[in-house]
Amino acid sequence: MTDDTSPAQTETPPDRLSVDPSSPYHNGDLLQRGIGIRFKGVEKTNVEEYCVSEGWVRLAVGKTLDRHGKQMTVKLQGPVEPYFES
Repeated sequence: MTDDTSPAQTETPPDRLSVDPSSPYHNGDLLQRGIGIRFKGVEKTNVEEYCVSEGWVRLAVGKTLDRHGKQMTVKLQGPVEPYFES
């Protein structure tokens, strides 16, 4: 038998991913591995959630919190390019 790594770890990041642990799109293992986001060709470091197929990112807005104590975000439309950092 050969010891192959799974395609999910070597190919491309998922179509949708969120840093919020309460989200159904949260994946702690992938986030620990390190995922970078290019939005409209510019590197973004404040991405809270993204979706490649729908073409949007949700970016954190400063340190402002909403009434539930979660980070305020703004949703922007455009081409999204996720990649593994390492």
